[in-house]
Amino acid sequence: MVQVKYVRLWPAGHTRECDRLRVDELEHRIAAPHSVGGQHCSEFHVDRPIQPSWQPSYRCCEWLRCCGGGEPRPRTVWLGHPEKRDQRYPRNVINNQKYNFFTFLPGVLFNQFKYFFNLYFLLLACSQFVPEMRLGALYTYWVPLGFVLAVTIIREAVEEIRCYLRDKEVNSQVYSRLTVRGTVKVKSANIQVGDLIIVEKNQRVPADMIFLRTSEKNGSCFLRTDQLDGETDWKLRLPVACTQRLPTAADLLQIRSYIYAEEPSIDIHNFVGTFTREDSDPSISESLSIENALWAGTVIASGTVVGVVLYTGRELRSVMNTSNPRSKIGLFDLEVNCLTKILFGALVVVSLVMVALQHFAGRWYLQIIRFLLLFSNIIPISLRVNLDMGKIVYSWVIRRDSKIPGTVVRSSTIPEQLGRISYLLTDKTGTLTQNEMVFKRLHLGTVAYGLDSMDEVQSHIFSIYTQQSQDPPAQKGPTITTKVRRTMSSRVHEAVKAIALCHNVTPVYESNGVTDQAEAEKQYEDSCRVYQASSPDEVALVQWTESVGLTLVGRDQSSMQLRTPGDQILNFTILQIFPFTYESKRMGIIVRDESTGEITFYIKGADVVMAGIVQYNDWLEEEDESTGEITFYIKGADVVMAGIVQYNDWLEEECGNMAREGLRVLVVAKKSLAEEQYQDFEARYVQAKLSVHDRSLKVATVIESLEMEMELLCLTGVEDQLQADVRPTLETLRNAGIKVWMLTGDKLETATCTAKNAHLVTRNQDIHVFRLVTNRGEAHLELNAFRRKHDCALVISGDSLEICLKYYEYEFMELACQCPAVVCCRCAPTQKAQIVRLLQERTGKLTCAVGDGGNDVSMIQESDCGVGVEGKEGKQASLAADFSITQFKHLGRLLMVHGRNSYKRSAALSQFVIHRSLCISTMQAVFSSVFYFASVPLYQGFLIIGYSTIYTMFPVFSLVLDKDVKSEVAMLYPELYKDLLKGRPLSYKTFLIWVLISIYQGSTIMYGALLLFESEFVHIVAISFTSLILTELLMVALTIQTWHWLMTVAELLSLACYIASLVFLHEFIDVYFIATLSFLWKVSVITLVSCLPLYILKYLRRRFSPPSYSKLTS
Repeated sequence: MVQVKYVRLWPAGHTRECDRLRVDELEHRIAAPHSVGGQHCSEFHVDRPIQPSWQPSYRCCEWLRCCGGGEPRPRTVWLGHPEKRDQRYPRNVINNQKYNFFTFLPGVLFNQFKYFFNLYFLLLACSQFVPEMRLGALYTYWVPLGFVLAVTIIREAVEEIRCYLRDKEVNSQVYSRLTVRGTVKVKSANIQVGDLIIVEKNQRVPADMIFLRTSEKNGSCFLRTDQLDGETDWKLRLPVACTQRLPTAADLLQIRSYIYAEEPSIDIHNFVGTFTREDSDPSISESLSIENALWAGTVIASGTVVGVVLYTGRELRSVMNTSNPRSKIGLFDLEVNCLTKILFGALVVVSLVMVALQHFAGRWYLQIIRFLLLFSNIIPISLRVNLDMGKIVYSWVIRRDSKIPGTVVRSSTIPEQLGRISYLLTDKTGTLTQNEMVFKRLHLGTVAYGLDSMDEVQSHIFSIYTQQSQDPPAQKGPTITTKVRRTMSSRVHEAVKAIALCHNVTPVYESNGVTDQAEAEKQYEDSCRVYQASSPDEVALVQWTESVGLTLVGRDQSSMQLRTPGDQILNFTILQIFPFTYESKRMGIIVRDESTGEITFYIKGADVVMAGIVQYNDWLEEEDESTGEITFYIKGADVVMAGIVQYNDWLEEECGNMAREGLRVLVVAKKSLAEEQYQDFEARYVQAKLSVHDRSLKVATVIESLEMEMELLCLTGVEDQLQADVRPTLETLRNAGIKVWMLTGDKLETATCTAKNAHLVTRNQDIHVFRLVTNRGEAHLELNAFRRKHDCALVISGDSLEICLKYYEYEFMELACQCPAVVCCRCAPTQKAQIVRLLQERTGKLTCAVGDGGNDVSMIQESDCGVGVEGKEGKQASLAADFSITQFKHLGRLLMVHGRNSYKRSAALSQFVIHRSLCISTMQAVFSSVFYFASVPLYQGFLIIGYSTIYTMFPVFSLVLDKDVKSEVAMLYPELYKDLLKGRPLSYKTFLIWVLISIYQGSTIMYGALLLFESEFVHIVAISFTSLILTELLMVALTIQTWHWLMTVAELLSLACYIASLVFLHEFIDVYFIATLSFLWKVSVITLVSCLPLYILKYLRRRFSPPSYSKLTS
């Protein structure tokens, strides 16, 4: 899987008055296809959309669209004729590179030098080309700076090359295009609007298309949309009926037809358009909806499809739903940059003081610059090198951790972010859950069947079909027991039959090596059958009906076959299907039993809707079944169905009980209709479906006319299996002070069930479900209602969230941030990114986003720290993330152990490097003050380079291996992580303490050397420099909390290097003097005075005010 990063271009919901006029005109044409305004309809089918008489043409803005400007507008697309276009369309190319060949070097250098730290050292190095300002050899300034820049340029170049190769792979994927000359191969980048593209099974859809034909016998196909909306549910898609009826795909080029489509939109769940064929008499018009659309980035799951391209390039739904990736700068780096500015201020003050003490004599401005250069060590360039190398070590340690195998660090610049996360925003499907459904409960009102009692259900089904086949004579005077038993069997049978028929599942037969596909399909071979569906819930239900004896063995667009326990095949004709939508929260189907002629309407849905549909039912009354009745079955989520069913005394209570167990609850019902009633419904339904304006509202109104006084059949409970150790991981994160928000594109009921099941919402917490709001007034009332609740988890839908953020952004975020947990459902990818951005702006805290699908990429890239989970939804999120893990449970160790260690180690390392530089700068200041404020360097040449490299670099850098507690303790006590959220390891307080230590030690060493030297100046250099090296080595030993063998090696190696190099430093140090006893005792005394007080203070602090972690290690 390749990483794809996109840029959102157009605002959501953008419309213009002329577009509405065109829709109205087109709707009028569809309603009266024979004539419009007294003329034949075909005269109006020109090569561009109808323009209102008062509306000027958009040609004047054509040049803007070439440059990426202009506004999106509706279009007319002729099948197979891309040259017939009314506007210019973008190329179908993916380009995620930040730079090109010409902008790479300038761009990288600009990004480096726009920060104060690097710009300062560039100016410093450049100043050495001026003779009056030169203080030493050029290499002492340019080599460190060049090393830092080289590392950065190489890293950026490697990332750009990888990005280019990924883009090339996507743009070079080959597809088949239908032309008048036959089928030709075309690269994805060369596909144009209007092309007829053939997409094979398991192939990615290259552009936004309308589905025209399929090779599947059932006349439909399934689509995997996990990389677009985060749902691994397969979506059913239907071709345009007119083009599906054509004998061959080549005939698509022989007909004169076009598609009128809405302007490019960000909405991935809706589409409005029409298909018109002109060369028939009369012309044929069909409405197009989301059921006919194939969006780019989705994958064909069944058969081979042919589609016509509508949108390309930046106008793709997937592109418009993905935000631009940003270069992430860690909060730790920003804090270090701030400390650097403080040090620069100190540098300027010290330089001015030195010149002021000279009474600004002579060319004082040059003296200021020389002092600025002389004290430039106050800001250590080695700080950047050490921190960057430390990040590389942290990344290596994370990758090598055997307890989180498969973890990949894709961004080595922000490992410290992992140690300061305040908000964790996680996807649901595939991240918290496995997306594997298991049927758990069947509830009939008076009796419930769980996993341990499914054999009773099986026996009821078997007895019903056995009695039907044997047709036993009626018994005289049946006992009450027999009647109750027979009634229970009848009720169980009706419920199982409803579940087996009310769905969108299609059985598919594949060869198993013994039986070929055609034979398996003919014989309904069980071992070769797999179920394809738009929802794993549906598959779980159908698999359960198979396990109890009623098996779905065949289905196409117009029929369905069930097999009974006695191997009898029941044939049903599908008259209508009403798919599940977020607005309706239910799905229904009307079928005709071929053996009896009965027409049955099943519906299933949420309890809130179904309560008003289903009539009161006395469960102990035996049901009468009469032929010729039309029965309407319905099923839906529990939240909806309460508004469809009439009074009953158990529905609400049992739905609540099952929901508290973390089950997805559906209410199943049916209704009997007269033949005339169905015919009247069908006529009104077809008319509503042809509407272009407010189509969904009109269709819903017609369907709702049937959904009254329905008979309640049963409740079903299905469980979505959680990922391993999700509950303890979420509990660990909560105890660490991290607030968890779940952002999902899934349904509200599903998200709420998962939140309860994963213990994201604890048992003693209330849940406030934010009702659907459509305007400012409703949002205001609902926010006031929510404000009155305390310690309450919030569940809100994407539509309501959009209204709240539009009018009450500050108030909503203030209330939401106080919640212990927040669940946002039906979130678009851009909404997820918007929530992350608002959290960062409103709270100023660090955010971490976790996801596994392409729809999570925007959220991952917007967050301060993005984590991708490699799962069933591919690697797109993993490739776009800063860190990639294989399971959600690994997140706990990534944050509690590696994040904590990285932050604490970098804090100690940065402050120690600053301390090392401040020490030598303090000594320089004392030296210049004693010698009449002369701008003469104390140490020159190799001494100044060696001090921050071979003499002290290894011991100081070994601090990246230090740790205060063992990893097991850090996982066992996540409260330790909470201490880091306050930023205490690197704060102004700790910085000031290290500054005072540096001033004390630098002054002690320099004054000690001045007091104890005897005759020659070179002795001052020898005594002070040796004491400085020893002090640094001892301070490292004082700072270390847990010794590693490499730390000991680094200390001894550095000391050995210094002693060995003294032989070659005769230019700066008197070799004979350092061999005397006088030198040894002077160095020992100075070192002891500079370090011993600090050791005593450390002991007293640990004795009387120990840190929290020391209590756990003692």
